[in-house]
Amino acid sequence: MSVRRLAKDQPESFAFNEASMKEVEFWLAKYPAERKQSGSIPLLWIAQKQEGWVSEPAIRAIAAMLEMPVIRVLEVATFYTMFQLEPVGKVAFVQLCGTTPCMLRGANDLKDVLKAKIGQKNHVSADGKFSWEEVECLGACCNAPMAAINDYYYEDLTPESLAAILDDFAAGKSPKPGSYDGRVASEPKGAIHTLTDPKLYDGSYAKKIKLPNAPEKAKKAKAPAV
Repeated sequence: MSVRRLAKDQPESFAFNEASMKEVEFWLAKYPAERKQSGSIPLLWIAQKQEGWVSEPAIRAIAAMLEMPVIRVLEVATFYTMFQLEPVGKVAFVQLCGTTPCMLRGANDLKDVLKAKIGQKNHVSADGKFSWEEVECLGACCNAPMAAINDYYYEDLTPESLAAILDDFAAGKSPKPGSYDGRVASEPKGAIHTLTDPKLYDGSYAKKIKLPNAPEKAKKAKAPAV
């Protein structure tokens, strides 16, 4: 795993706002008081959703709230790559999958679009609205190439569709996530050739199968006489 360090430039302080504090209280209520340190991950996530990234003051504030050493919270924040340790684009943060299936399906062409539209990876655009990075497999290989933008997956991308998505974000729109090739979920492209008979997966066919040499249903045991 690559070394993950905190950003060089840090804000002076951090505090959960009113809406975030309600979420913090909701999550901490799930843990016994003596186990509240288990809330470090959800609290780091709430801080990130509030600010867009996890700062050192946020880590210190969470450590104080959970009464645990700062280094313990820092260990969590630097271990899990879902936590961004530097500022990201406020409008769209693009995580482009560059692993083999996506690479074979055109991820490198998508990189060119991101460079042209946003700039080099791991840097926020001049207006602070966009940033992108290359990540390992995001688990949507059937719909390669794909990218996670903010909280959602955008799949079956082409340079043209990705450019249009970025333009929509820049215009203040909310592009629809999912496949951009007309597919539903991860269904096959083109005609479907398998599982065409609903009885194969709705359970109705399985009910008619009698297993060979199936043991007879055990007789209900009678209570011993007293």
